[in-house]
Amino acid sequence: MAMDRTADYAHCDALLRRDDKDRWLACLFLPGTLRPHVMALYAFSDEIASVRQRAREPILGEIRFQWWRDVLHGERGADDAPVAGALLDTIARFSLPPEKLVSLIDARLFDLYDAPMPSVAALEAYAEATAGQLFRLAALILDPAAEVAEAARHAGIAYAVTGLLRGLPWQVAAGQTYVPRELYAGSDLRADRAARDAALAKLRALARRHLAALAADPAARTGLAAAAFLPAALCEAYLRQMEKPGYDPLVTPIELPQWRRQWLLWRAARQID
Repeated sequence: MAMDRTADYAHCDALLRRDDKDRWLACLFLPGTLRPHVMALYAFSDEIASVRQRAREPILGEIRFQWWRDVLHGERGADDAPVAGALLDTIARFSLPPEKLVSLIDARLFDLYDAPMPSVAALEAYAEATAGQLFRLAALILDPAAEVAEAARHAGIAYAVTGLLRGLPWQVAAGQTYVPRELYAGSDLRADRAARDAALAKLRALARRHLAALAADPAARTGLAAAAFLPAALCEAYLRQMEKPGYDPLVTPIELPQWRRQWLLWRAARQID
C-alpha cells in the first residue's frame, strides 16, 4: 500500500512559503491537484541551494549532496526527510527522470567553493542546469507531452541571472560571486565601481535577452505547461529596481511588495491561452 505523503507535501508548502516566496506565489496559479508536486520539486531545489549556508565546510556539503544522489538513485529511502519523501512520490507519479535532478546537484557543487565564475558561457550553463531544469520538470508535471526544452532554457537563465544579481550583497559577504570573471578581469568588484557597473549592466542585458526569447516561444504562452514559467514574470520588475538611482548592488537587497508580485503573476497567468 502506498504511503500517505500528505504531511510531506504540507512540509514542502511551508518550506517554500518561508524560503522562496516568489515560487510559492507562482504555484498558487497552478491547478490544485498538481500544485503540491511542483512545490515538492521546488522544495528540493531549496534544500540543495541552502546546503552551502548550512554546511560548515565544503566536504560536509558534498556529503549532503551524495545523500541526495543516493536517494535519487534508489540506493536509500527517504528516511524521515519529508522533502525527499514528497519528491520521490512526485518522481514516481509523473515518471520524472531522476538523472535531471542529479545533474542539478552536480551543477550546485560550484556553490560549495569560492572559485570565481569564469565566463558568461559557464554562468549560462550553470543557470540552465539549475533553474532551467526546474522549469522543465515543472512543465512536465503540468503536461507530460509538452515540448518546453528551449523555453525552459531561456526561463532558467533569465530567472537565475536575475536572482544572482539580487543576491549579490549576500554573495560578497560570503566571499563568493557569480559575476563572470571575464566581465571584470583585472578589476576588483568592490573597488572598481565603473568595472562593476559595466559587468552588472551586461548581466541585466543577458537576462533580458533570454526573457525576450522566452516571450517569443509559444510554449511559454500556450497550454497548461506554460504556467510553469510564471516565476519568470517577476524578472523584469527586479531588473528595473536595480537600475534606480542610488542603488548599491553590493549593499541593497532587491525586493518587491508582495501585492505587486501577486499582481505581476496574476497578469502573466491571464495571458496564457
